Amino acid sequence: MIETRQLSKRFGKITAVAEVSLTARDGAITTLLGGNGSGKTTTLRMICGLNRPDSGTVHVDGLDLGSERLAVLARLGVLHDELGLYPRLTVREHLAFSAQLQGVRGAALTAAVTRTLQLLELEALAERRTLGFSHGQRMKVALGRALVHSPSNLILDEPTRGLDIFSVRRLRAILQRLRSQGVCILMSSHAMAEVTELSDQVIVIHAGRVLAAGAPAQLQASTASADLETAFVSLTGADAVQEVLP
Repeated sequence: MIETRQLSKRFGKITAVAEVSLTARDGAITTLLGGNGSGKTTTLRMICGLNRPDSGTVHVDGLDLGSERLAVLARLGVLHDELGLYPRLTVREHLAFSAQLQGVRGAALTAAVTRTLQLLELEALAERRTLGFSHGQRMKVALGRALVHSPSNLILDEPTRGLDIFSVRRLRAILQRLRSQGVCILMSSHAMAEVTELSDQVIVIHAGRVLAAGAPAQLQASTASADLETAFVSLTGADAVQEVLP
């Protein structure tokens, strides 16, 4: 489980995130939904330790990121907004390196890499260097790095960007399987159809603040909207903070 309380971050005079509190449960997909510059990526980067918050706390599986950083990071699998692949490493080498950084060794390392290659259907690319890969191929390798050590919590920043329809469908199936296995999944997305289909909870962020939280159907009902996109537009155009209760 991932929890933040009153999480805030400023860059100079700009407030990127203002007192964001959220809970992403185990065995559920929680999606941050917001426009460009709304604070989604900054929030995710603070949760995974890439940006230090100015105030507020992050807890992962009950552990405090501020005082138990290494233990928290070991429980996270992260797909960043910047993929950061090493172009001269093969797919297999990327996965093995990431697993080793998380302390996976020996036979467990070999098994973890093999399992991840199969899960993401990357076997045919396993021995190829990532130099020259398409964006979709690089995205799948980066996702593999996040998954290879079987983390209990997964953070995904816009995971479907650049993927073709077949890869998107495969990713949906993977996320649904991980959810059924009890993994806590916290992601950001602009794709309304995917958010509606996958999300157990949607957290609407606008101008660095949480405007609403609830299941897609609850958000639609609270705004008398026929779909999530209309509900989102309605919520982000409102001034008042709303909380949708179960």
